Amino acid sequence: MESEIEIEIEIGKQPAAWLPVLMSLAAIGMVAMQLAFYGAAREADEGAFAHLWQLLMVAQLPLIAAFAYRWLRQAPRQALTILAAQALALAAAVLPVFLLGW
Repeated sequence: MESEIEIEIEIGKQPAAWLPVLMSLAAIGMVAMQLAFYGAAREADEGAFAHLWQLLMVAQLPLIAAFAYRWLRQAPRQALTILAAQALALAAAVLPVFLLGW
């Protein structure tokens, strides 16, 4: 039987564990760039930034689902920790867009 540390290392090596967080950080960076370049004003056309942001958000969902399916039964405590980090990163990427009314 594997120790908890070995399981945590194994889970941490999985792209489905860290890739959604990285995608959320990229989306947050895109929101910051949009604010820096164009300000907070709402535009008539969404533009490339908005479309890329939407793709990043939607592309995370299958990765998160695959991670949950694979690890929740095998190592629930460690998997829930990773899933919480993914959920927080996703919320951090969605919150500015929601608050700005984009």
